[in-house]
Amino acid sequence: MIDQLTSAERLRLMRFVCSFAWADLEIQPEERAFIGRLVRGLDLDPSEELQVHRWLDVPPDLDGLDPATIPAEHRQLFLEAVEGVIAADGAVAEEEAENVAVFRQLLV
Repeated sequence: MIDQLTSAERLRLMRFVCSFAWADLEIQPEERAFIGRLVRGLDLDPSEELQVHRWLDVPPDLDGLDPATIPAEHRQLFLEAVEGVIAADGAVAEEEAENVAVFRQLLV
């Protein structure tokens, strides 16, 4: 499924993932590691990788980050990636759980 994403869709996936990693206002080392593995799996180009690293330093802008724009065939992938990053550190904060629940509802 990941190999079916366009370059823009891969970057949008990472923007969503990074925004969820910031839900508790802190990026944990395990979340960074998860995002690093995801970046490698997506085969991002160097400029895209740099953008993801910037989002790990400063949260991505949420303007235009609308779950309704995710194509239906990619929604499960986006949901699994978001769930993976919030679970990566072994502790799901209340804010993270609430955000994922809302995200899941918006994708249905």
